Amino acid sequence: MDFKAKIKQEWPSILIVAAAAVARLTLLGMKPPHFDEGVNGWFIDEMKHTGFYHYDPTNYHGPLHFYILFAMQQLFGRHVWALRLPLALASTGAVWFTLAFGRFVGKNAARWAAAAMAVSPGCVFYGRYAIHEYWLVLALMLCAWGMGGLWQTGERKYMWALWSGITLAVLTKETYILHFAAGFLTVLVAWVMGFLTPTAERSAQPEQTRKKRPPAQDPWQAFLRENVARGQWTWRDMGLGALMFVGLVGLFYSGTFMDMKGLKGLYEAYDAWAKTGSSGNGHEKAWYYWLRLMGIYEWPSAVGLAVSLMCVLPRTPRFVRGLSIYGCGALTAYSIIHYKTPWCIVSLTWPFLLLFGYGLDFAIQRAGKPLSVMAATLLAANAGDMIYLNYFDYTNPKQLYVYVQTFKDINKLMDPLNKLVAKNPANYQLSGNIVVDSYHPLPWLLGDFPNVGYYDDTNTHLDQDMDADFLLVEEARIDEVESLLKDRYFTAPLTIRDAQDPSELYLRAKTFASIFPGRKPEFVPSATPTPAAPATTPAAAGRPSQ
Repeated sequence: MDFKAKIKQEWPSILIVAAAAVARLTLLGMKPPHFDEGVNGWFIDEMKHTGFYHYDPTNYHGPLHFYILFAMQQLFGRHVWALRLPLALASTGAVWFTLAFGRFVGKNAARWAAAAMAVSPGCVFYGRYAIHEYWLVLALMLCAWGMGGLWQTGERKYMWALWSGITLAVLTKETYILHFAAGFLTVLVAWVMGFLTPTAERSAQPEQTRKKRPPAQDPWQAFLRENVARGQWTWRDMGLGALMFVGLVGLFYSGTFMDMKGLKGLYEAYDAWAKTGSSGNGHEKAWYYWLRLMGIYEWPSAVGLAVSLMCVLPRTPRFVRGLSIYGCGALTAYSIIHYKTPWCIVSLTWPFLLLFGYGLDFAIQRAGKPLSVMAATLLAANAGDMIYLNYFDYTNPKQLYVYVQTFKDINKLMDPLNKLVAKNPANYQLSGNIVVDSYHPLPWLLGDFPNVGYYDDTNTHLDQDMDADFLLVEEARIDEVESLLKDRYFTAPLTIRDAQDPSELYLRAKTFASIFPGRKPEFVPSATPTPAAPATTPAAAGRPSQ
């Protein structure tokens, strides 16, 4: 097949991936840095001084993401779009990779699933963040694709995909343990269900062929024979994949062998993680939280959840059955855990998007084109929600996906500073004081300004000289700080994020006069009272001068 014919045949897939890329890459830096993005940026700033990332098991995230962000910041500078670019590309890649599942669910089904992921409000929203989640999504998809291929053909590439997915998951986020447990249970449950309601593959096998096969020597041999096709992969491939896993996990968790204590975090993380998961740690949600998000934003995933009930039917394709069991198992595990943050939705919905595509394609083959028109209308409506959320309402805390998000108010500080720096880079030496309990992402945003002091609930002692070129002071400490100020300042209210007390921004008038021409300072310190002359006593009044 020549190139033009290939393009003509694959144009729907090309259009889907292109739409996904446009949605994720357009105006990538327009949204202020999220709290977690600021923390991640601060970590990679520290890497410049230490030379490696010190893995902290209480941080609940693996080390690989930080090395990727470090490389991006070194290449492109301290820009929020540079931090977000790897994840935007990864989330676009996830849409492309969804098309590769066509060999398991059907080409048209995979295209419907990819289209749904391309316009998903949550997949786009968290695909435009410099957080870990989409590395985990890619890892899980690699595992599922590898397992599906090993079930069907046993080609070597599927073994390597499985090991790559396992390695990437362990390097990304400790919640991989939930997905691995769900995957293990999926294999067992699917195996048992295969005897009760045979899959399409088992049902299609001629009875006489099954009888001619020699009996297995033990249950493990029977399991492998039934579920793992022996094609091109060898035990050498298995060993090399395991060696890759050990090597890369050891490399990154040990801080490229400069912080060997970090290896202990591989198991130490689960003590802190178990406590946080059970207590909620301020992020506790009801068990039906994920179902609520699907009902509000992720309609195709909700349809896919309903389609997963088909897994109990006889003659269901083995991969579809396994995907249904895994998706419901992971959703159940995440629902039980009290600690819930909305970006985890992308790790839960991808199997249901594939099931949505499979169920839709199954129904279209029987109901005809009117159903495809209805499905396209559903995706168009979902795309409308995606555009509104990601490009217009991205800092509105009433949107459930807008969580711990920095407000545009932060630009009241950053815009004047950036203008001064653009005029003269020496203005990076301006001084500042941040008197706010929870101040991220400011340490990363102000990382190029070395003369900034931070005062939070662990550092409450204020210097007697608090004057600086700029200050941000939380409401409860305004009177305390203003009593120490001697200069005049332009002021403005500034709230960093939702559920945080308002603060007051102070910009030194003589420093920012060129940015605000003609503006009078709103804060003028009280005049220092002049000591009164001592009162003259009557006796002294009549005394002659000497």
